[in-house]
Amino acid sequence: MARIFRPSTFNKLKPLLQQPFAKPSFNIIQPRYIRPRYAMAFSTARSAALPFFNPKTLLDLQQSISNQTHVSTALATHLLSNNLPESNIAFSPLSLHSILSLLANGSKGQTLDQLLAFLKADTIDELNSLYSELVSLILADGGPNGGPLLSFVTGVWVEKTLSIKPSFQQVVDTVYNGACNQADFMNKASEVVNDVNLWAKNKTNGLINEVLRDNDVGNLTRLIIANAVYFKGAWSQKFEESCTKESDFHLLDGNKVQVPFMTNRKTQFVQEYDDFKVLGLPYLQGQDKRKFTMYFFLPNAKDGLQSLIEKIGSTPDFFNHHIPREKVEVGRFLIPKFKISSGFKASDIFEELGLDISDFSEMVNRERLYLCDIHHKAFVDVNEKGTEAAAVSIAVSVGSSYMTITKEKVDFVADHPFLFMIREEMTGAVFFIGHVINPSV
Repeated sequence: MARIFRPSTFNKLKPLLQQPFAKPSFNIIQPRYIRPRYAMAFSTARSAALPFFNPKTLLDLQQSISNQTHVSTALATHLLSNNLPESNIAFSPLSLHSILSLLANGSKGQTLDQLLAFLKADTIDELNSLYSELVSLILADGGPNGGPLLSFVTGVWVEKTLSIKPSFQQVVDTVYNGACNQADFMNKASEVVNDVNLWAKNKTNGLINEVLRDNDVGNLTRLIIANAVYFKGAWSQKFEESCTKESDFHLLDGNKVQVPFMTNRKTQFVQEYDDFKVLGLPYLQGQDKRKFTMYFFLPNAKDGLQSLIEKIGSTPDFFNHHIPREKVEVGRFLIPKFKISSGFKASDIFEELGLDISDFSEMVNRERLYLCDIHHKAFVDVNEKGTEAAAVSIAVSVGSSYMTITKEKVDFVADHPFLFMIREEMTGAVFFIGHVINPSV
């Protein structure tokens, strides 16, 4: 039988999750799945060539995403700290946040209260308004207009003997860009696993081929919810492949490995702080106002990644306060090429943070569902042309620092473990976070 989380309370939550944050102001109206003032923006966004940014809409969105980023930071510091120095890690806070938000729509009682508190939201309306805006304004594909290729989709598979509640299905369809499917878990569980994995492969352009294994789904499974995020962006200043050279990368255990490093001679967005540096590599922008950037957070000490992660976790609004805003001349400039494919059971992380979620009686008729697991898998490829990244989250249910200002040339040599982040600049939405321990694996 599927595992049910042990009882726990939010007294166990990490200090970062308990920090105060600015609450956006929302009116609670019916229907609860979307605010009508954004209905027109959402209904036209999928066919619109360019996302439109209304200043008031953008302000509300930034406030909501600021709260989301607090949750993302807590997840990142917990996950990355617990995986040093074993492996490279990448994950999508956006994908995990969307899964929890959708689960909140299907819950009630204590489970709903805990999910709202964990996600730093007052109501389900607040969460759904956030995603209706994200899907229409930020997650629209920018490829046709010269920007990054983007995809954000949700899939739901429900046991064919059950019926999804109309209110939940409407949220899946209209807010989370999703589709609901009937599945025969009782007799053909392995076929359902294959269908879900094929869905993930198609939605991530072949980057993620398998998220679920046969033993993750059985005849007691009643519902699967999946979310996929795909991103492919070209650097605004590409690296010349002929300049890529092998050099030493220093590991946390003191050993070294030879990996290919990219470089160029142009000015870069770099800012120095007391014990780390930050590099921003912008992606080629399309014809709309969205701007995507990949950030590299490099500790000065070769073994300083753990200290940097702890600083990120203990500093309110760390990422917004440590973004390089001006280009500077660089001296030595080396960035390793790397590919990361990582997966983990996100439900274990949420449980460690004190989240006890079990009652999902608002999803289907005639049966109360229990959350079994949340699986997450991500892929990130960084090379001379740009970045390709994808993430899939699947829920299975059954019955600040001192800044140095200088005009001198700055070295940025990422030859030891570092942290990276991909985010959209207009809103601050974080798409991917991870760390590189060893680029050669």
